[in-house]
Amino acid sequence: MKSIGTERDYQRYIIDYLIDNNGYIERKCKTDYDRTTAMDRKLLFRFLETTQPHTMAALRKIYNGQTEETVAKFILQSIDNKGSSLIETLKSGIEISNMHLDLLYGKPATDYNIDLVAKYNANIFSIMEEVWINDDQRIDLVVFLNGFAIATFELKCQSTGQNYRMAIKQYSEDRDQKNRLFLFKAGALVNFAMDLDTCYMTTKLDGLGTRFIPFNRGRGEGVNTGEGNPLDDGVDDYPMHYMWDDILRRDSLIELITKFVFIQREQVVDELTGKKSIKEKLIFPRYHQRDAVRQLLADAEYNGTQLNYLIEHSAGSGKTNTIAWLAHRLVSLHDTQNHIVYDSVLVITDRVVVDRQLQDAIKGIDHKSGLVCTIDDKKTSADLADALKGNYKIIVTTIQKFLYVDFWKLAQNQNNKTFAIIIDEAHSSTSGKDMIAVKNTLGQNDGPEEADAQDAIENEIQRHGKAPNVSVFAFTATPKPMTLRLFGRESIDADGHPVYQPFHLYSMKQAIEEGYILDVLQNYIEYKTYYKLNKTIEDDPEMKTIAAKRQIARYIDLFDDNINQRVNIIVEHFRSTVMQELGGQAKAMVITASREAAVKYRQAFEDYVTRHNYKDVKALVAFSGKVKIDDTEYTEPSMNGFAEDKLPKVFDGDEYNVLLVANKYQVGFDQPKLCAMYVLKKLRGVNAVQTLSRLNRVCPPFDKKVVVMDFVNHAEEMEDAFAPFYTTTVLSNTATIAQLRELENKIDGYNVLDDRDVDTVASIVYNPKGKRTTAKEDRLVYQCIQRAVNVLKNQFNEDHQRAFTKNCRGFVRLYEFLSMASSFGDPELHKKYVFVNLLLTYLVVGNSGGISLKDKIQATNFVQESQGDKGNKQRHVSAPNVKLSGADVGLTVDEVKHLSEIIDEVNSRAGKGYDSSAMTKVMLQIKDLLLHSEKLKTSAKNNTEQDFEFSFYDNTDDALIEGLSQNQDFFSLLLSNDDIKHRVLGVFLHEVYKELREQP
Repeated sequence: MKSIGTERDYQRYIIDYLIDNNGYIERKCKTDYDRTTAMDRKLLFRFLETTQPHTMAALRKIYNGQTEETVAKFILQSIDNKGSSLIETLKSGIEISNMHLDLLYGKPATDYNIDLVAKYNANIFSIMEEVWINDDQRIDLVVFLNGFAIATFELKCQSTGQNYRMAIKQYSEDRDQKNRLFLFKAGALVNFAMDLDTCYMTTKLDGLGTRFIPFNRGRGEGVNTGEGNPLDDGVDDYPMHYMWDDILRRDSLIELITKFVFIQREQVVDELTGKKSIKEKLIFPRYHQRDAVRQLLADAEYNGTQLNYLIEHSAGSGKTNTIAWLAHRLVSLHDTQNHIVYDSVLVITDRVVVDRQLQDAIKGIDHKSGLVCTIDDKKTSADLADALKGNYKIIVTTIQKFLYVDFWKLAQNQNNKTFAIIIDEAHSSTSGKDMIAVKNTLGQNDGPEEADAQDAIENEIQRHGKAPNVSVFAFTATPKPMTLRLFGRESIDADGHPVYQPFHLYSMKQAIEEGYILDVLQNYIEYKTYYKLNKTIEDDPEMKTIAAKRQIARYIDLFDDNINQRVNIIVEHFRSTVMQELGGQAKAMVITASREAAVKYRQAFEDYVTRHNYKDVKALVAFSGKVKIDDTEYTEPSMNGFAEDKLPKVFDGDEYNVLLVANKYQVGFDQPKLCAMYVLKKLRGVNAVQTLSRLNRVCPPFDKKVVVMDFVNHAEEMEDAFAPFYTTTVLSNTATIAQLRELENKIDGYNVLDDRDVDTVASIVYNPKGKRTTAKEDRLVYQCIQRAVNVLKNQFNEDHQRAFTKNCRGFVRLYEFLSMASSFGDPELHKKYVFVNLLLTYLVVGNSGGISLKDKIQATNFVQESQGDKGNKQRHVSAPNVKLSGADVGLTVDEVKHLSEIIDEVNSRAGKGYDSSAMTKVMLQIKDLLLHSEKLKTSAKNNTEQDFEFSFYDNTDDALIEGLSQNQDFFSLLLSNDDIKHRVLGVFLHEVYKELREQP
């Protein structure tokens, strides 16, 4: 590796490499650069004469000695025309005197056409150093293609005490943005500010308003991922070597120009005048976007439709454009035998209204008519069915429309077609049933014309597995365990166990470090609500604990004093701390727990600002459907005064600055002006990450600051929620058919299901000809299901009913998952799945016995106390491993809290003051004592977990007695109060059972 000590050394290093390794020609500014056109005209006409000699000869007959000047004039007119640009002119060529001239040749999809291959190889790449764009300004390097200036470089060397920041400063402060070389859309496509380690780019010089963004590979892999560029092991070159040995390579540069770079146009309406204008932006891919598309194409070219793909790209990754580029490239992808890989590409989004930006991006890359079919809110599922049967190359639709397509009918005659499905945000569009529906839509087997129920079931099972004619490309920032298992790439860890990882990664950590998104956990203010709860009736009715707690929580949440106090805090905090941000354009979102809460908080909000005569704060509300409060019906449109679909645009304006939501706009809502979030709802896991991430969008040119004020959750809980998605996410275990069999055995152990009823229901639901069931058959299905319900209700107590229902839910979820993740098939299991799935719709175990808490309790003495800023100003910890717990995923009826939270609950219920952290340590010692109990060990070895649970609490007293010496008051309470004992010790039940079962 040659030593680089100065900018001149750097220039020569790059030039020499490109000449020696990439077939570039070096040109001289003094003799070859035309300042007025930013072209090397000699190379332009060398290219035209070489590739299109007959056309050029004809033009010379027409224009004689003015040929070159005339052609150059036509080219400049095309570039400068309104609605056109250099990139579009390069792609389309020009028309002159009823003749066409191509200005570059893209790489042919196949090598069949020898003439096109020769013309592609005739593209001329050149480089020029010390380019004087006027008498006062010079550029270090300019790269040309067929004589057109494509990219400029300002280079800096750390050895001279300078870095890329000085190059950015030169571009922003010293370079004339009106010079032809830098003229937006007409000059160079991209400008790079680069030192030996780091590179930034911009596509538009705008003086001090110029925005440079990183163009770096990212440093490290997995949990070590972050900003910057690595010093590659085994590569004797500088970290920036990827620029000259990859990005500027001939094939790569042509690919960037012909397949990636495009003009994004958006219609903008002035709210005051109503005048319409077009906002234009030149899109050049960021490094990870190009890298993801290229890696996906290479893998699909090799593997065809055999595999699925998971792309974990953080918010702020430019996912919409990445999807557009990928869709556009997949439809022209050929395998190593020059066969087309995918006949059609379907882009599926979970938004009800198909993302307009996504449609525009796909259409902006290639303007060919008929390439894209958009199934938007004005079209039906029938239109989708027609599109799938037709010859459209790219179809953009919503997951909802898939669920209403006639799957069986549409599946016919699709065997010879191959599909790529691109899913936008895989976590919300890949539930078992939804994905089975998608695959049925594209089905590859028609099934026999005459068959019995068994054949029909086997055919259905085959449809559930990996379809040989379909590849799924799933994009998400927050992959769940099931998403990783369905679409992740399998590998083996150091212990020989299978793990599942994303195919491509652009991490949240890297996005934050590169400044594309903000760290929403930096400023996190906690509030704690205190109140006194009293019983207002004489009797003391028995109530189910879970149902009662939910009613109490809802009662407290909707209590007027509580709402009014919180609204006071929110409004005053917003006005004093947030509102002035972003030049006074800052906005806030309030996350409420229910639709009723959203209505009541909106009413309290309006009352408060009216009483205080505040004219600078105005709120909108967002919730679905209708809600009735005190005989008055409320809807979002009636409260806001306009239609639901107008809310995003109205909220983006100047009139409203607070949005109160209930299960709406917490996912996929992109509003860069959001600076604050006020949380009044319990958030967990992926939902917490998605909700708080509404704040993470940057809002240039402002230095945006964000704050979260949370009345319900804790900052530590949010740290835990974000940890799996901060760097990479890895599934470190998986579900198995053995787990499914175990659940089946547990269900069978209750003797609730009658095999004859199971067979009867399956034969009706899956009749071989797919006919609709008759009224008689519907009654027969009901009778079969109802017999099982009666056995369960009449012969088992409520605890056993709940355990049975839990197992049934686990069986259904695990079956749906395994049927998607593998190709296993068992008709008997499928029959049972059909029956159990129907049975669950009839099972409702436990309720409040018809007893309501209304008018039976009263809350007083509300106090909202700030716990201070709990935000994490330091680097976040990554916890990449997630686990798929099979049947237990999301199935726990009474979700177990952290032990410390349960101790807080004990304090609240018993009027005690136990220290949570101290008692947690003591209880962990008790867990060790439980693991040494021979009684529990024997029970665990000989029982299922459900049966072990019934004996668990009866055999824990010995361990509690041993703990008396550590805290007599606490353990006396546990020994004397079975309910509290169950709550505290229940947190250990699963782990104790599992560990005791594994003991020798």
